[in-house]
Amino acid sequence: MSTLSQTLRREVRVTFSLKAQPLWVRLLKWSVSLVLLVCYHDQAWFWPAAAILFALSLAVHFFYRWKTGGWTSPWGGWKDVEAGRGENRPSYHVS
Repeated sequence: MSTLSQTLRREVRVTFSLKAQPLWVRLLKWSVSLVLLVCYHDQAWFWPAAAILFALSLAVHFFYRWKTGGWTSPWGGWKDVEAGRGENRPSYHVS
Protein backbone atom coordinates (compact mmCIF):
# COMPACT_ATOMS: atom_id res chain seq x y z
CA MET A 1 0.00 0.00 0.00
CA SER A 2 1.33 3.42 -0.88
CA THR A 3 2.28 5.99 1.69
CA LEU A 4 -0.43 8.39 0.50
CA SER A 5 -3.21 5.84 0.91
CA GLN A 6 -1.87 4.85 4.34
CA THR A 7 -1.82 8.50 5.40
CA LEU A 8 -5.34 9.13 4.10
CA ARG A 9 -6.65 5.99 5.82
CA ARG A 10 -5.08 7.09 9.12
CA GLU A 11 -6.53 10.61 8.75
CA VAL A 12 -10.02 9.14 8.19
CA ARG A 13 -9.68 6.90 11.28
CA VAL A 14 -8.61 9.90 13.37
CA THR A 15 -11.38 12.08 11.94
CA PHE A 16 -14.14 9.64 12.83
CA SER A 17 -12.72 8.57 16.18
CA LEU A 18 -15.37 9.14 18.84
CA LYS A 19 -12.66 9.20 21.50
CA ALA A 20 -11.22 12.41 20.05
CA GLN A 21 -14.46 14.37 20.04
CA PRO A 22 -17.86 13.19 21.28
CA LEU A 23 -20.71 12.94 18.80
CA TRP A 24 -22.71 15.70 20.50
CA VAL A 25 -19.79 18.14 20.07
CA ARG A 26 -19.54 17.31 16.37
CA LEU A 27 -23.29 17.76 15.87
CA LEU A 28 -23.26 21.08 17.74
CA LYS A 29 -20.24 22.30 15.76
CA TRP A 30 -21.83 21.44 12.39
CA SER A 31 -25.20 22.88 13.44
CA VAL A 32 -23.66 26.21 14.46
CA SER A 33 -21.60 26.28 11.25
CA LEU A 34 -24.66 25.69 9.07
CA VAL A 35 -26.74 28.29 10.91
CA LEU A 36 -23.96 30.86 10.49
CA LEU A 37 -23.67 29.97 6.79
CA VAL A 38 -27.39 30.41 6.20
CA CYS A 39 -27.62 33.67 8.18
CA TYR A 40 -24.48 35.44 7.00
CA HIS A 41 -23.42 34.02 3.60
CA ASP A 42 -24.48 37.19 1.79
CA GLN A 43 -22.40 39.54 3.97
CA ALA A 44 -19.21 40.96 2.45
CA TRP A 45 -17.06 39.88 5.42
CA PHE A 46 -18.34 36.29 5.59
CA TRP A 47 -16.21 34.55 2.95
CA PRO A 48 -12.92 36.22 3.96
CA ALA A 49 -13.69 35.33 7.59
CA ALA A 50 -14.52 31.75 6.58
CA ALA A 51 -11.23 31.51 4.64
CA ILE A 52 -9.26 32.80 7.64
CA LEU A 53 -10.98 30.34 10.00
CA PHE A 54 -10.32 27.50 7.56
CA ALA A 55 -6.62 28.42 7.35
CA LEU A 56 -6.40 28.59 11.16
CA SER A 57 -8.06 25.19 11.51
CA LEU A 58 -5.59 23.67 9.05
CA ALA A 59 -2.70 25.20 10.99
CA VAL A 60 -4.01 23.73 14.27
CA HIS A 61 -4.54 20.35 12.57
CA PHE A 62 -1.00 20.20 11.21
CA PHE A 63 0.44 21.43 14.52
CA TYR A 64 -1.34 18.61 16.40
CA ARG A 65 -0.29 16.14 13.72
CA TRP A 66 3.34 17.22 14.17
CA LYS A 67 3.21 17.13 17.98
CA THR A 68 1.57 13.67 18.04
CA GLY A 69 3.97 12.17 15.51
CA GLY A 70 1.23 11.59 12.95
CA TRP A 71 -1.39 10.71 15.59
CA THR A 72 0.74 7.93 17.11
CA SER A 73 1.53 9.37 20.54
CA PRO A 74 -0.60 11.33 23.02
CA TRP A 75 -0.22 15.09 23.32
CA GLY A 76 -2.42 18.00 24.40
CA GLY A 77 -5.68 16.13 24.85
CA TRP A 78 -5.13 13.67 22.02
CA LYS A 79 -5.16 10.20 23.58
CA ASP A 80 -6.72 7.90 20.93
CA VAL A 81 -3.44 6.57 19.58
CA GLU A 82 -5.11 3.37 18.34
CA ALA A 83 -7.00 5.40 15.71
CA GLY A 84 -3.74 6.95 14.56
CA ARG A 85 -1.81 3.73 14.21
CA GLY A 86 -1.78 2.04 10.87
CA GLU A 87 -1.62 -1.68 10.31
CA ASN A 88 2.19 -1.75 10.51
CA ARG A 89 2.79 1.05 13.03
CA PRO A 90 4.55 0.25 16.29
CA SER A 91 2.87 1.09 19.55
CA TYR A 92 4.45 3.67 21.81
CA HIS A 93 3.80 3.67 25.52
CA VAL A 94 4.08 7.06 27.15
CA SER A 95 3.81 7.26 30.89
